Amino acid sequence: MKRNLLKNMPFKAITEIGEFGLIDKIATLVAPTLTALPELLTGIGDDCAVYRPSAELLQVSTTDILAEQVHFDLLTTPLKHLGSKAISVNVSDICAMNGLPRYALISLAVPASFPITMIEELYAGISDAAQKYGLAIAGGDTSSSRSGLVISVTMVGEVSPEQVTHRSGAKPGDLICVTGTLGGAAAGLKLLMREKEIMLNHLENNEPYTKSAIGELQEYREAIQAQLLPIARIDIVRLFHEQNIHPTSMIDISDGLSSDLQHLCRHSKTGALLHETLLPIHENTRRIADELQDDALTWALAGGEDYQLLLTLSKERYQTIAGNRAISVIGEMTAPELGITLEDAFGMSIPLESIRGFDHFSS
Repeated sequence: MKRNLLKNMPFKAITEIGEFGLIDKIATLVAPTLTALPELLTGIGDDCAVYRPSAELLQVSTTDILAEQVHFDLLTTPLKHLGSKAISVNVSDICAMNGLPRYALISLAVPASFPITMIEELYAGISDAAQKYGLAIAGGDTSSSRSGLVISVTMVGEVSPEQVTHRSGAKPGDLICVTGTLGGAAAGLKLLMREKEIMLNHLENNEPYTKSAIGELQEYREAIQAQLLPIARIDIVRLFHEQNIHPTSMIDISDGLSSDLQHLCRHSKTGALLHETLLPIHENTRRIADELQDDALTWALAGGEDYQLLLTLSKERYQTIAGNRAISVIGEMTAPELGITLEDAFGMSIPLESIRGFDHFSS
């Protein structure tokens, strides 16, 4: 009765506005609180909040949730890998501000029936990743959960006022660049989901299934690692600091190249033109797409979770790093009235607004 009553009431569901519509609404609701902290330079709307504790230093802060059956499946995700990924995805946000991480707070909501050894495995991955990135695990919170494992990470980093990079700042004529390769994480997820289906079919038919998903998929090692063990591009940030390179805008690719480029364009008030032939899609990703009868280009544009950096540079500044094979030019920022488009391999223009990446509340 109660469910039917709610169904007939004139409520607008979150699915009608999507994740980013929800974020915009929350930003409007909390806007009056910002006057209490004039040192807060950037709030909701970028990869990190930016706070100025002193004239010489900016603090960049981010938070991220990984929820079981939303972001990960324990049937296909080793807990040590999950712990490492929880750290890496937050470091990636710090990197997107051209900053370096300093410390993190970890909060867990965990079913009381979880074996202690599973938590030890999770924290082994967290500790390994933290040491790799040079940050401290400074505390957190724990709670019981009745709906699976939930991990929340809050991370704080630092950047100088001269180096901080926002999603805004790009101008028409700037080159659009991306680090690494795209679509590998989506390929890895597709493979893991196929392996899970095979495993469940074996169990349903009372057939033995003794090999782990990772062991079964050695030939796809790179794609599996891209999904389970992404590496934040702290190496690129250190390169920028060493060579005094300041991107005009930057974001990490978590929701997919298409969606994240649209964020840059919206905040910078520009259009963009991408070239399909310039997108760095690994040959292994293309091979897996062919095997699964899927499309590697769609994975690169909308698959998400690559955790590479998408950035813009003036043509003059790009010359400083033009020989770096870890950074590819994939297009150019344009005037806003030209829209956001992809020129495919045949020279046809495809509006990128029609290609959406991951949305937690999509219907």
